[in-house]
Amino acid sequence: MKNRERQKLFWVWCAMRYRCLKPTDPGYKNYGGRGISVCNQWAKSFKQFLLDMGPRPSSKHSIERIDNDGNYEPNNCHWGTRRQQNSNRRNCIYVVIDGKRMTLKEACRQRGLKYRAVHKRIMDRGWSAERALSTPIGIGNLHANH
Repeated sequence: MKNRERQKLFWVWCAMRYRCLKPTDPGYKNYGGRGISVCNQWAKSFKQFLLDMGPRPSSKHSIERIDNDGNYEPNNCHWGTRRQQNSNRRNCIYVVIDGKRMTLKEACRQRGLKYRAVHKRIMDRGWSAERALSTPIGIGNLHANH
């Protein structure tokens, strides 16, 4: 690994630790403040963090927790893209389509529907996800509860 990439990973490691361990860090309330911690091996050793995580696939990847409510530890972290991380947020809505669990955004992408319209149907109008995703946009907008 080149020194420049190693240096960037060092700052990823520092930022991860700060947001979990330092109450003065701006991100603390969303991490350490809600109980997210860094495993002892990683908190104490950048070298161990590197061994467990391996090199970043590209500069577009950053550390992601698989279980968003879980800690930073080897079995719960991987390198993810922005799109992957956006699908793993606390405010995501999940739906089951053809037996497969996915985010509402992904379901909209697959069906060619506008996310905001489908989201509004579910959140504001109380539609089921199935109805919101199966009704073409522009149909059913006049009578929200039918």
